Amino acid sequence: MRLKKKIVLAYSGGLDTSIILKWLQENYNAEVICYTADVGQEIDRKKIISNAKKFGVTKIIIKDLKDVFVKDYVYPMIRGHAIYEGVYLLGTSIARPLIAKDQIRVAKKFKAFAVSHGATGKGNDQVRFELGYHYFGPKIKIIAPWRIWKLKSRTDLIDYAKKHGIAIPKDKKGAPPFSVDDNLFHTSTEGKLLENPKNFAPEFIFQRSVSPEKAPNKASFVTINFKNGDPFSINGKKNSPAKLLEKLNQLAGKNGIGRVDLVENRFIGIKSRGVYETPGGTLLMHAHRAMESVTLDKDTMHKKEKIMPRYAELIYNGYWYSKERFKLQKIVDLSKNKVNGSVKLKLYKGNVTIVSRQTKSAAYSMKKVSFEENKTFNKKNVERFINFHKKKLRS
Repeated sequence: MRLKKKIVLAYSGGLDTSIILKWLQENYNAEVICYTADVGQEIDRKKIISNAKKFGVTKIIIKDLKDVFVKDYVYPMIRGHAIYEGVYLLGTSIARPLIAKDQIRVAKKFKAFAVSHGATGKGNDQVRFELGYHYFGPKIKIIAPWRIWKLKSRTDLIDYAKKHGIAIPKDKKGAPPFSVDDNLFHTSTEGKLLENPKNFAPEFIFQRSVSPEKAPNKASFVTINFKNGDPFSINGKKNSPAKLLEKLNQLAGKNGIGRVDLVENRFIGIKSRGVYETPGGTLLMHAHRAMESVTLDKDTMHKKEKIMPRYAELIYNGYWYSKERFKLQKIVDLSKNKVNGSVKLKLYKGNVTIVSRQTKSAAYSMKKVSFEENKTFNKKNVERFINFHKKKLRS
């Protein structure tokens, strides 16, 4: 007897991927393996397993990737200070390459002929997933239902779900849900009334932060310690990468920090409005920049600033595994071993303030910057410096 071919589906247990699971079973003579990457999203293991079993799925894989996600993906991105179009901390973008990599690992393990995902035909995630698939499994077929099936809208999706007895979740107002993506680094909310940029984002959509108005009236303080460019402890207590980010998320979230409402330019050429929450990531970005300010020289810092927009764009576009991103990461990390010390932050009603920076680095010289007279800085050299640069005005 010939064994059935296999497809590995990136499966969340929610509405979209449950519909895709049923659709794959209807349209391909293949066994569907449900794969869930735990990158810190809100996850209900029992629900994922029970929902998949309803469709006769026997192989359901839930892989804990939280520490790998933070250590090998979030931290390198923080070291690069990657911000897309001035505001977006790339929370969705940075998770997709890891999910794609591990999904291909599962596909190879079970000798699957194909992988499938639930990214829509208008979104960026289809690109991010598929570039990752191509990098790690170029011979494995990709099935992207949103680009090939006859379901054209959210309404079609819900009708299909009703026809096949698939549960339709409700949001807090009793309607079908917004499009939400979350992981340990961020939560994004899109769709419905948010599609019109004139509409105010309702408070009930926020999941991991309170509004600044409802944040405590007393400031919170946190000290983040860095070694070789990465955070390793909070207030002197060491934590795993995942636990550290989780604690920062809680602290920042309760102080109303990390909310962004943006209209972004998608890679595929359309604009999209979304509301993002990145509480702990916002703290890490502030703290890392502050740490570098007293540990790195000017040329190194400015070189990083010049490449950052391109580095961020590569991550946004799904090019995490590209030669260009690898090359830029080497530039980003060239002096990371110098970034050691601690930064103390003040958190108050949506604001982050640098309170202090401490390091043993010699990059910042108290003697040179002091307004008191000293012999470590020769002011006579300044005139020669100015004369040299004024010649370049007309060159």
